[in-house]
Amino acid sequence: MIQIVWEFMVRQDKIPDFDKAYSASGDWAALFRRSAGFLGTTLLRDSDNPRRYLTIDRWGDAASHATMRARFAKEYEALDRACAGLTETERQIGFFESSEM
Repeated sequence: MIQIVWEFMVRQDKIPDFDKAYSASGDWAALFRRSAGFLGTTLLRDSDNPRRYLTIDRWGDAASHATMRARFAKEYEALDRACAGLTETERQIGFFESSEM
């Protein structure tokens, strides 16, 4: 299993929209669920800085994630553009491997 971790600094007035788009039942997870190998998303909010979030997307393996990115490239890019105004910063922290399912 791999886990892809992203960090976001969300615009104060966009927090409800960000929560909706990035939650486990949100727009990103809906796109990812269209691909085999997607295991789920976790959305974490920093208790000390309520504008700072982490997302953790779980995939069976790196190939499953790569296949999704290739197969749904247009949809991925469109959703990324649609969500760009929700955040001040966004950075991928990394791909992490885990033997746990």
